[in-house]
Amino acid sequence: QVQLVESGGGTVQTGDSLRLSCVASGRTFSSYAMGWFRQAPGEEQDAVAAISRNSDKTYYADSVKGRFTISRDNSQNTVYLQMNNLKPEDTAVYYCKAVRWVGGTNVYWGQGTQVTVSS
Repeated sequence: QVQLVESGGGTVQTGDSLRLSCVASGRTFSSYAMGWFRQAPGEEQDAVAAISRNSDKTYYADSVKGRFTISRDNSQNTVYLQMNNLKPEDTAVYYCKAVRWVGGTNVYWGQGTQVTVSS
């Protein structure tokens, strides 16, 4: 069992930056690929960014490329999402996800953190 706790959300203005953090419990963090997803009111949940277990591969949604950076520190059981040049359309609840494929698929989600960008 892995517990994920996000933090770092808040209310900012257009053009500002935020850094989200997601801390995982346990000693198996490095065996999980990690991702950030977001869901705006009335919208479906979308993938924002993902990172492989050893950080050699990353993925970004087209809408955040060049503005957001995902990173991880396996020694701190933490994955980050640096968000720069925020736009009102980035307003959403951001969720952290952990995935591991060992004898089946293990998936865990955090509780989410609200990001609100005002124009």
